[in-house]
Amino acid sequence: MSSTIETPLLPYPITICGLAELCGHAEAGFTHPVSILDPVWPDPAEFAAWQAHRRVLWRFDDVVERANGYQAPVRSDVQAILALGAELRTEATARMLIHCHAGVSRSTATAVILMAQHNPGREAEIFAELRRIRPRSWPNGLMLRLADDMLRRNGALLVELFRHQQRIADAYPEFAELLSRFGRAHEIAALNRAR
Repeated sequence: MSSTIETPLLPYPITICGLAELCGHAEAGFTHPVSILDPVWPDPAEFAAWQAHRRVLWRFDDVVERANGYQAPVRSDVQAILALGAELRTEATARMLIHCHAGVSRSTATAVILMAQHNPGREAEIFAELRRIRPRSWPNGLMLRLADDMLRRNGALLVELFRHQQRIADAYPEFAELLSRFGRAHEIAALNRAR
């Protein structure tokens, strides 16, 4: 199974991974690595071994509701993602790698936002592509709520996010249970209520 998005949705390929997978990508020739880290997390040392690249670093916590003690993603974070997507829209030679801590939530939400940016009405295709390359993905819902509003999708991204979560929870119940124990219990409960 490929870990890279290579469809007409984007002019450049995207690979998604977590911190533990970074060392395996040092020689892959990524031109635009994107790091999304908790505010206090140290910078990964792995990038010192990478070939020449233009790295982007964003820092916010993987939370889907604003809470004291956490730096939630905000509109300016999503705007930065959209600005990068606009900049790279004509760079067919770009190769992007997006990572967060586990390659499950913030990185996958970023990939969805980049694919959605210039593809209105293709939300179902976007999430199908995400499932193909990152089957155990659970995109950050707050990031997608912000993007849905900023891209004027009238809830289309959120409808497909919910369908995506249902598919993932059904296919990987142990993964859903793990998510439930680590701050996403309300999302799992919403899926159960909808059944």
